[in-house]
Amino acid sequence: MAGKNTVFQQKSTLNVRGSLLDLSKPKIMGILNLTPDSFYDGGKNNQLNDALKKTEQILSEGADLIDIGAYSSRPGADHISEKTESERLIPVLRAIVSEFPDAILSIDTFRSEIARTAVNEGAAIINDISAGSMDPGMFQTITELNVPYIMMHMKGNPQTMASENDYEDITTEVCQYFASRIQKLKNLGVNDLIVDPGFGFAKNLEQNYELLANLEHLKSVGHPVLAALSRKSMIYKLLETDAEHALNGTTAANTIALLKGANILRVHDVKAAIEALKIVNQLNIHHK
Repeated sequence: MAGKNTVFQQKSTLNVRGSLLDLSKPKIMGILNLTPDSFYDGGKNNQLNDALKKTEQILSEGADLIDIGAYSSRPGADHISEKTESERLIPVLRAIVSEFPDAILSIDTFRSEIARTAVNEGAAIINDISAGSMDPGMFQTITELNVPYIMMHMKGNPQTMASENDYEDITTEVCQYFASRIQKLKNLGVNDLIVDPGFGFAKNLEQNYELLANLEHLKSVGHPVLAALSRKSMIYKLLETDAEHALNGTTAANTIALLKGANILRVHDVKAAIEALKIVNQLNIHHK
């Protein structure tokens, strides 16, 4: 029997600030956007007090992690300077670390210097939409910082990705993409890695659902899988609605991701995700 379980031998713990985070039971990552133009909640948390209130809400609803982003990566979003990203992010990060010292904070950035500053200010994880492709210094920086690194699959950049969705076999190509980058990071001594298939990034609606249907195949890369489906166009376009009215569809998609083996759900709506997780956990108790 033992041999059957070794096909997808997957690392299920992360070293987060010296403590082990166990991902054998899925975790919920709440989103805190500090951007004026994010596709769903842009502008709602730009003021420091609003950001702190949102942080408190995310934690009180039961999130295990908070992902803080100050650069909008929605399709076609404006490119902003490193200085602007830092000015949006660092004061809020400092306030959150001071107010909620036990919170595990992830920083959504592709810039190595932002990553370095954020970790020095108390962030614990770096979440890079470009998996090191938009800043050649990122892999070395992650090595030096010795923090868990979330890497996402994307082609091009947020300004160009909508037109870069040509694949022969999307699931295989995404797995190969991660295998290559994981090898580079392991050669540098980095082992605490999470992969994110990048729903909505350089993928059309059909490709997004093909990836979701095949999500368990990502286990083959040997690292935890993060699913970021929350209120994305793959949900609201299919349902002929908009991001504002996509919570029900998001919960359905998150439930599928959990059943397919996702280790982390990245969400705007923590309470709904926690409820989906409880139901899946209960199902798994009886399934075993």
